[in-house]
Amino acid sequence: MAYGGKKATATMTRGSELFLVDSSGWVEFIGDGPLAEKFAPYFEREERLLVPAIVLYEVYKKLLSAQGSTAADRFLSAALRARFVLIDERLALLAARISLDRHLAMADAMIYATALAAGAHLITSDSHFEGLAGVTIIGAD
Repeated sequence: MAYGGKKATATMTRGSELFLVDSSGWVEFIGDGPLAEKFAPYFEREERLLVPAIVLYEVYKKLLSAQGSTAADRFLSAALRARFVLIDERLALLAARISLDRHLAMADAMIYATALAAGAHLITSDSHFEGLAGVTIIGAD
């Protein structure tokens, strides 16, 4: 996927592994933030990318509010080409336990629960996920 007119490269997870980019990564990438290039490679393989309903809500709302409908629609177009994950009772209950055990806010717990349930690797720049198994935190170097 092109980013700012150039092709981004990064070390990725194993070739067949699923991954979930949380809201912070989508906002960075779509909004051309300072970490956009580091997130870019995770959007190249849509068939391996999971998008939970909570991420769809968070990112669409943030982009629509901060940058307008063009950015929000650009996100929506990309997100709906990936594997969409609905919130069901199993995920809700798993997220509730994770929220209590790991002291995560509801949205973060739903995102982490989705990654765990799917066996996906979580890619984020959100420090709330620090120290959790299966999480890669992308930050400024």
